Amino acid sequence: MFARGPATAGFFFLLWAALAAAQGDAKHGEYLSKAAGCIGCHTETREGAQPYAGGRALKTPFGTFYGPNITPDASAGLGRWSEADFMRAMREGERPDGSNDFPAFPYPSFTKISDDDLRDLWAYLRTLKPSAQASRPHELGLLYRSRAAVGAWKKLFFTPGPMKPDPAHSAPVNRGAYLVQALGHCGECHTPRNALGGPKSDRFLAGAKLADDATASNLTPTRLKKYSDAELKDILTSGLFPDGDVLGDTMSEVVKNTTGQLTPQDLDAVIAYLRSLPALPDEPK
Repeated sequence: MFARGPATAGFFFLLWAALAAAQGDAKHGEYLSKAAGCIGCHTETREGAQPYAGGRALKTPFGTFYGPNITPDASAGLGRWSEADFMRAMREGERPDGSNDFPAFPYPSFTKISDDDLRDLWAYLRTLKPSAQASRPHELGLLYRSRAAVGAWKKLFFTPGPMKPDPAHSAPVNRGAYLVQALGHCGECHTPRNALGGPKSDRFLAGAKLADDATASNLTPTRLKKYSDAELKDILTSGLFPDGDVLGDTMSEVVKNTTGQLTPQDLDAVIAYLRSLPALPDEPK
C-alpha cells in the first residue's frame, strides 16, 4: 500500500498529467484541424455530405485524387489505425502497410507539425462521427499510379521532420511560419512546381498555376505590400478586398474553413511571417 501524503499525491498528479498528454487534447485538435483545412479536402461538395467522410476531388496534371474517409469507421475510415499509424502517415508519408502515400496528400508540409499537435489532431479525429462511405479510388494517368515510384520522388523533394523555430526571428514570425508552412500547408498550392511535381524552393509562395487554368496568388510582399495589416486581416476573415472584390471560390472556401477560424493572434502571426518573406516576382504565365 502507498503511504498517503503530498509526495504520493504529487506522483499521481504527474501520472495523470502524463496519461492525459499521451491521449491528446481533442479540443485543441479541433482547432488544429481548422488551421490545417482538413474538412476542405476530406468532405464532398454536395449538399448533405458528411464532414470528413471523403470523396472530394483534387484535379492535378497527374490525374484526379480523391480525399479519403478519415472518420473513425473501422472499415471505411481510420478506425483500425493506431496513433502510430497516423503519426507515420503525417510525418513520413507512409500508409499502415508501409506503402507510400501520393504527395497530393500534403505530408511534405504536415511532416513539420509537432508531435504534440499531431497527437491532439489524432485525438480530435477519433471523436468524429464514423461514416461507412468507402474512399473513392484515385483516377491517375498510367505513368503516375505506382506508389513505389513515389519513393524516388521523396528522395528528391521530401525532407521529413518537425519544424524548428528560427532563432533569428521573433516568436510571432515563427508561429506564423509554423501556421503557413506546416499546418496551413500554403506552399502546396502557392509554390510553383517542376515537371516532376516537385516544389521550386527558390520560388516559395510566389504563386503557381493550378489545374483548369486556375492560379494561386503570390503571397510574398510583392503582392501584399499594397495592403495594410488590418486590410490583410479582413481579407483573411471575410474574403473581401478593400475595393469590394471577392476572393475566388477556392480561396473563399479556405477563408471560410481555415483562415477565418484562426484566432486574432494567429492571424497576426501569419501576416507577420508573410511580411518577413523575400519579395519575389509573380510566376510567369
